[in-house]
Amino acid sequence: MILPNQLTTLRIILTPIFLFLFLSEEPLLKQISLIVFLIAAISDWYDGWLARKFNYITSWGKFLDPLADKILTSTAFLGFVFVGVLEFWMVILIIVRDIFITLLRAYAEYKNVSFTTSRFAKWKTFIQMSFLYYLLLIYTAKTIDYVNDYYSFILVRLSNAIFIYYMMLFVTIITVISGVSYLYSNRYLIKRLFSLEN
Repeated sequence: MILPNQLTTLRIILTPIFLFLFLSEEPLLKQISLIVFLIAAISDWYDGWLARKFNYITSWGKFLDPLADKILTSTAFLGFVFVGVLEFWMVILIIVRDIFITLLRAYAEYKNVSFTTSRFAKWKTFIQMSFLYYLLLIYTAKTIDYVNDYYSFILVRLSNAIFIYYMMLFVTIITVISGVSYLYSNRYLIKRLFSLEN
């Protein structure tokens, strides 16, 4: 197995470890969960860079890499549902959209049909990840005594439930719209893809 695919596999392995640490009652483990998430996210960037630079591109990698990304982000979103920070219905919309589009793209690659990824979809991913980083930093900071002692007034404002709700609503709307936009812009390729079955 080439290195980019190994890193992708590592990202999948780190995902349940992240969730276990994140949901722990032990503050130190919660803090370590942030480090695990960052390592997984960096591995995503690095395996993509390796694949492009050295042409380490395989059919398995094309399928597994985006799926590993969605598994990581979906798990992080669900983690925040479990701790009562995010609304379940919003997270489900995001997960269904992301997994559906990822599997559709993987099936298209299998059938040698290349879909175009819009700049809007890339912005969607950036917004999702930025929001997750924000939540993880705030949630982790609350477990550090020094930060709570001296900066609790800032944490209270940054973790305001109404602010988080509307930020998540914005992320959800952008995610759903990008999914609809993706399907519409690739509608002819999708028709061609499923016509290959006949």
